[in-house]
Amino acid sequence: MLADSPYPELKKTHTMARTGRPYTDYKPPVAAPVWDVIDGFGRFHTLCAALELRVLEDIQTNGPSTGDEVAERLGLSAPHTTTLLEGVVACGFLERVLGVFRLNDTARRYLLVDGPASMVDLVPVSPGPLDNWRHLAETVRTGVPPAPVEDDPDDFYVPLVEATFTTISRCAMRADLQLRYSALTAPRVLDLGAGGAPWTAAILSAVPDATAVVNDLPGVIDVARTRLAERDVDDRVEFRTGDFLAIDVEPGTFDVVVLGHVCRAAGDDDTQTLIDRAATALKPGGRILIGDYFCDRSRSLAAHSLMMGVTMMASTRVGRTFTADEVGDWLTAAGFEAVRIIEPIGFQQVIVGTRTHEEVAP
Repeated sequence: MLADSPYPELKKTHTMARTGRPYTDYKPPVAAPVWDVIDGFGRFHTLCAALELRVLEDIQTNGPSTGDEVAERLGLSAPHTTTLLEGVVACGFLERVLGVFRLNDTARRYLLVDGPASMVDLVPVSPGPLDNWRHLAETVRTGVPPAPVEDDPDDFYVPLVEATFTTISRCAMRADLQLRYSALTAPRVLDLGAGGAPWTAAILSAVPDATAVVNDLPGVIDVARTRLAERDVDDRVEFRTGDFLAIDVEPGTFDVVVLGHVCRAAGDDDTQTLIDRAATALKPGGRILIGDYFCDRSRSLAAHSLMMGVTMMASTRVGRTFTADEVGDWLTAAGFEAVRIIEPIGFQQVIVGTRTHEEVAP
């Protein structure tokens, strides 16, 4: 049996065949990927703590600082604050020079409350109910998470849709460069499971004569009311509260139907039902917009989407992530054509389909 090398990485630069220790003819893989996963748990909670304590906001306001200075201003334990900031350095969001911590560009853009693409509220809620992750093995055994979000949708979805509004708004506004919804004349929008209605906000802000029907569950739809009122477009919106599979929708009257980040939680059957509902609701030539995180065809390369699938398994009864091909096949079967996928901003994909000009049976 060949002796294992205690430092596998040394073999990368050692080209001659050697025997004995520490070199052998066999180069085992390094353990770094395993440690990356182990560290991932700590990195998430380190960032959540930093955001909750507003240590990044403090450094942004007061300039580069030592851990003791941040702790004194915020009333925290000095040694613990320094250790926390060192963890944020390890995460890649702070730089430390001669004991002084300063924000980098990534932190300024994404991790400040008023950052141009702030994800401050999104970070802590994005994994779903945290306690479910402790029971993931049991979920795989039984097929049901201990606390599915469907059992208490308001408690989970209200903070989630508030947190995702900024990111999806950027996606929706950037999408106009490829979709050109701003060129439409008096379009009518149907936003099913709208959350905070970022797509409706973007379209109505870009098109002064656009109108919309916005739908979501009680409690969640109040977030949409607030967000749209903030943008002074709520007077062009009809709010319809209820299940997006059951509310009344007028056939053949809409130019755009939005399914924004709802399909992966809905599962296969309900997603196909939603697509069929969209086909019925759209005018010939109208478009469906399905925003989500789509897996690659082999379901092996799109790591973010694959992990989002695990999040759905840990959080919902039937949710999962789909490949673009799966959704494309469902759209084609429902009478859509010119199906394509766009990515207006990083990690925000949208599948677009055009309702065929031929009549589609409801």
